[in-house]
Amino acid sequence: MRTVTSLPHKVEETEHLWIPMSDGTRLAARLWRPVSADVEPVPGVLEMIPYRQRDLTAQRDSIHHPYMAGYGYACLRVDLRGTGDSEGILTDEYLELELQDAQEVLAWMNEQPWCNGRTGMMGISWGGFNALQVAARQPPGLGAILTVCSTDDRYTDDVHYMGGCLLSDNLSWASTMFAYNSSPPDPAVVGERWREQWLDRLEHSGLWLEEWLGHQRRDDYWRHGSINEDYSAVKTPVFAVSGWADGYSNSVFRMLENLDAPTRGLIGPWSHKYPHLGQPGPAIGFLQEAVAWWDYWLKDKTDNGAMDGPALSIWMQDTIEPSTTYEVRPGRWVGEPAWPSPRIEETRYPLGRYRIGEPGSELQSPELGIQSPLSVGHYGGKWCSYNAPPDMPYDQREEDGGALVFTSDPLPERLELLGSPTVELTLSADQPVAMVAVRLSDVGPDDAATRISYGLYNLNHAQGSDNPQPLEPGEQQTVNVELNGMAQSLPAGHRLRVSVSTSYWPVVWPSPEPVRLTIDPTESSLVLPVRPAAAAEDEQVPTFGEPEGAPPIETTQVVPGEQDWQVSRNLVDLSGQLQVVKDLGVVRIENIDLDVTRRAYENYSYVGEDVNSVRGETFWTMGFERDGWKVRTTTKTVLTSTPTDFHVTAELDAYEGDQRVLSKNWSSTIPRDFI
Repeated sequence: MRTVTSLPHKVEETEHLWIPMSDGTRLAARLWRPVSADVEPVPGVLEMIPYRQRDLTAQRDSIHHPYMAGYGYACLRVDLRGTGDSEGILTDEYLELELQDAQEVLAWMNEQPWCNGRTGMMGISWGGFNALQVAARQPPGLGAILTVCSTDDRYTDDVHYMGGCLLSDNLSWASTMFAYNSSPPDPAVVGERWREQWLDRLEHSGLWLEEWLGHQRRDDYWRHGSINEDYSAVKTPVFAVSGWADGYSNSVFRMLENLDAPTRGLIGPWSHKYPHLGQPGPAIGFLQEAVAWWDYWLKDKTDNGAMDGPALSIWMQDTIEPSTTYEVRPGRWVGEPAWPSPRIEETRYPLGRYRIGEPGSELQSPELGIQSPLSVGHYGGKWCSYNAPPDMPYDQREEDGGALVFTSDPLPERLELLGSPTVELTLSADQPVAMVAVRLSDVGPDDAATRISYGLYNLNHAQGSDNPQPLEPGEQQTVNVELNGMAQSLPAGHRLRVSVSTSYWPVVWPSPEPVRLTIDPTESSLVLPVRPAAAAEDEQVPTFGEPEGAPPIETTQVVPGEQDWQVSRNLVDLSGQLQVVKDLGVVRIENIDLDVTRRAYENYSYVGEDVNSVRGETFWTMGFERDGWKVRTTTKTVLTSTPTDFHVTAELDAYEGDQRVLSKNWSSTIPRDFI
């Protein structure tokens, strides 16, 4: 990334300010704005998230907020109520109180002498979520939003559930927030009240995993904050961004299709990152795009070309060998003038006896059965890559031994795909509760198999995820398993492969009993979104500048970190496990002389074919230290199950210096609801 030190406006930073809410709670914020805004007010841009603007996101914030401020915007970064240095308690995601707070902050911005009353909201992940949710409430002055790595549907496409199946990331993310919520405010900001506020958080933030497991179907809990409940409520222009290695790319397609407001979509090769910091590369000059977006909608510079390009800009990925991490994904930028695109052709490929046939052909096959071992899924990577290598899927040959596999002949010519593949399966299950996992792979001449998309489907959700029903064992049904959206170019000579399994642990929690699926291939098919080559005059090819940003604040790696994934199998007791280490070590934030520790360890295990031996464990350490002030918290969360229930246990210990000041334990049993 190119560091930019000369910008059109001289920028003034206010390191800390308080924003009062109507109930008396004060939210902590940092502000960057042009010095000239005192006499020439400018539009405001709000980012409001729970990840601690003073320390944990300080370096990232220092890259993009001063940059946008240098182009004439007042950029406000706010800690959510109960996080960072803000007062109050945070007890869950996207609460009504959070959205009310955001509206009050926008109103507060509009009243400031440096703001001209026109505002935008932006954010990645949580900040992208609440930008969409606030836009649907149509607050005065909100002129545009920029939402990165977010979703329009909190149940279908979020970290909790996928296709009606329980993701292990539900445990992982709950544990992350468990640890973050245990962190104290900074005494340098809040003064002597820091300890009182910290203990209040420790006592009352709660164990969010219990809440999320209590809503296993798409009920009102998930409908709240899901803008697809009423797309027409969003009248604010939306710039929606994601990456193919991210977990939220599907929502970009849906928002382009369903929003009535002006909408622009961008999907690159990236993981859960802002595109100017995008990994895998290539990263792009995203902040230039952001400034152009704000200029168009908040400054009426409608001749700047911000809306002239394709409605959807995507990175068409080329074939690459399977790997758990990539520096760069080869490919090229392509564009579509609208989505759905009229030039995408749905092409049906019949399935046969372990084969994918040519379009239009007919294949005959007897029924085929599959009952997968619990080892299938250990090379599946994370549901959402957070760029904590190696968290992307490995060679799928490691998984296909426990799956029902259908493979095509070598492709006679290049094949380009854009959109969501669908696998139509006519099948029956021998248990009343069952799921199916479907993977689509690009198989090279050397037989290496790179997963290019996948989908999960809870067979009990055939009548809707709000109305799960038991299966009649042995009764045949036809289901459409929609795979994740993708953009992939496959060269001639490569093969397509569909892999079907009855489990995909630990990506997803297994069914309560071992399941055998019987599939009728002659009544099943693969439907691919084929993108034919466009005429040169019809092709819209987006172009992006090199990534740039303001100079990041200085940090020092005091203690090295560690990133590690280990898959192991014990052939004595037949246990297996995936161990994940995400240790960021100790980092000193120089401008506030603060040492920050973040360390996470996850373990996902099983024994033999016992689906009720599966166990997810997470351990976190958070630490903050400066000039004799030293606090540390440790958290542990364990999730197990029986055929009828989930069991959650958790521990929280907090230390000031070497003295433990709080110890708290949780234990609960939550009935399984057709999962």
